[in-house]
Order: sequence, then C-alpha cells, then structure tokens
Amino acid sequence: MAHIIVLGNEKGGSGKSTTSMHIATALARLGHVVGGLDLDLRQRSFHRYLDNRRATAERRGMDLACPLILDLPDISADDVPEGVNIYDHRLSSAVAEHEGRCDFIVIDCPGSHTRLSQVAHSLADTLVTPLNDSFVDFDLLAKVDPETFDLKGPSVYSEMVWHARQLRAKAGLQPTDWVVVRNRLPAQQMHNKAKMGRALEELSKRIGFRVAPGFSERVIFRELFPTGMTLLDLRDMGVERMNISNVAARQELRDLMTALNLPGVTVNF
Repeated sequence: MAHIIVLGNEKGGSGKSTTSMHIATALARLGHVVGGLDLDLRQRSFHRYLDNRRATAERRGMDLACPLILDLPDISADDVPEGVNIYDHRLSSAVAEHEGRCDFIVIDCPGSHTRLSQVAHSLADTLVTPLNDSFVDFDLLAKVDPETFDLKGPSVYSEMVWHARQLRAKAGLQPTDWVVVRNRLPAQQMHNKAKMGRALEELSKRIGFRVAPGFSERVIFRELFPTGMTLLDLRDMGVERMNISNVAARQELRDLMTALNLPGVTVNF
C-alpha cells in the first residue's frame, strides 16, 4: 500500500506546489516509486511542474528520476453508486488504481476549501501544511488575542483536519501524522518570527501536529519552475559550483525530508 502524503491548507501562496514537487522528486531520486496528483483542477501548478520536468529531460536527453503524473479518472455520473459524491469516487478510484505500484503518492490540494481537498485530508497518512511565517496564515489554524497573542481556539482549517482525523478513526486507519512546515522564513531573527514560533509550539500541543522547518524566501525556487528542476538537480543541469544560497536551500530540503520521518526513507543526499 502506498504511503499517502497530502499537502494542504486553505490559503494560496504558501508554497504547497513547490514543497510537493521537492518532496516527490526527492523521494524519486532516493529510488522510490512516487505518484503525483494535483487536486487544483484549475491552476494545476504541481502537474505543470511535473510536465515541465519531463519535457526538459526529453529535450536535453537527461536521465532524471521523475514522479509519475496521476490524474483523476473521468467517471460518468451514471457509474457512481447511489448516495456517493462523484468527486469522492474519482479520488478514491485514482488512489486505488495506483497505490499498488507506488511507494508514495503525493497529493497537492488547492488553496481553498473543496470537496476533493476534504476527502484527500481523510486519506493522508502524512499531512504537510506549509505556512507562511505570518499571523495572516496562522489565522487558518487558530484565533489569537490581538493584545496578548494568547490562543483563543482552533480556526477553520484545524477544524477540517480534526474532522478528517475522525473519519480515519472510524474507518480503523492509523492516525494522520500532521506536520506544519514554516515556509518563507526571513533570515533575520525578527520579533514576529519569534512570536510565530511560540504560538505554533503552543498550538501543536493542543491540537496535535509537529512543527518542521521549511524553505526560506529564495529566488531559485521561482527560477526552477519553468524547467521542472529542483534543488537536487542543479548538478545535472551543469551547475558545478553552487553558491551559498543554493547550498543552504539544499540543506533546508534535507532537514525537511528528515523531519517528515517517512517510512522506509533514508535521507542521504
């Protein structure tokens, strides 16, 4: 059975697709069979990233480890059992079709609340929630007192994750390992950065997630998308000497993969 990794929150611009691509490609380069499924049916940034990778490999004659591109099957409403949502059926069919041949399936959810995203969260063995280091993004997880920054209670996304965990428990599945990833961290030790860290640590104890380091704000992440390359492919692209920023970004990816603690994965890049 494939281990399902879901990248989700309900806000765009947090780096879900970039993080999805780097996790999926890192696993593929480590020798695992990985499938990538994009549930943002409009923007499809994750699938476009994967398409760009395959096109670059073919154009340059490169032998690159590439995740498989998975799609939701086209299913007629007449073929859906009575009382079953068609999106539920399409997603469960896609996972069932590929979970026997994949070691991991990486699912990138849209930055909004959709039926597909809800179902994907209930399927997640590992849930990764990238979060910009801002209380604007933190508001999806919990409400805070504007004066003291004390936690007042869970917010909309945390409640959705709680519901998904309840569905898994009823189905007799293992609990989801929920990892909140702090993305676009500023390099400086800013006051807001410290307050965010304290708030996340306190909330993690209340609602049950782990906090992991993510990616800092770096130009290279925006530059890699058109070619479908990742930080691990720079030498394949002819970059013999990486600059300090590239080396630091590669270490961030190594730290993230280690923190995810995925089954059967030895991080040795």
